[in-house]
Amino acid sequence: MNYRAHPTAEIDAGAAVGDGTVFWQQCIVLAGARIGEQCKLAHNVFVEGGARIGNRVTVKDNVALYSGVDLEDDVFVGPNAVFTNVLAPRAFISRKHAFIPTRVGRGASIGANATILCGVSVGEFAMIGAGAVVTRDVKPFALVYGNPARQAGWVSRSGIPLDAELRCPETDERYQETDQGLQLRR
Repeated sequence: MNYRAHPTAEIDAGAAVGDGTVFWQQCIVLAGARIGEQCKLAHNVFVEGGARIGNRVTVKDNVALYSGVDLEDDVFVGPNAVFTNVLAPRAFISRKHAFIPTRVGRGASIGANATILCGVSVGEFAMIGAGAVVTRDVKPFALVYGNPARQAGWVSRSGIPLDAELRCPETDERYQETDQGLQLRR
């Protein structure tokens, strides 16, 4: 494992970390965590054993990734975003058997201060607005925001809102709607 860690970062020997990954100040990564290649984990990121981070993922300051959180390749997580892993937590009741997995699809972006409840699946290239509270699944390429988060449109792979013809004004890529969400026309 060839990664770089700030002297204040604590990376447990039992964590799997891919080449080229960088950990900034005060990061803590526990045994059992799996982190891919070329990731960037900013100041004060906590990764619990049982969390999985794909390749080329960026996690900004003050984010905790608990057991059951799965970030696929190329995901961006903004500062202070929150992930949960139990629906009814109590300090005096152990519910480790009740962890509910959360998946964030390839290329998706989670805005600053967003909250993602456990059990939710965020589709590939979806865009979660800052401060959103995501309580249900988000379709691929969907733009959602609010509390609770609601779909407000579609975005391209580059994160640009699509026009009425489902075309990206920046890249000219064209998309089509399906039952599962949006997909790039080939």
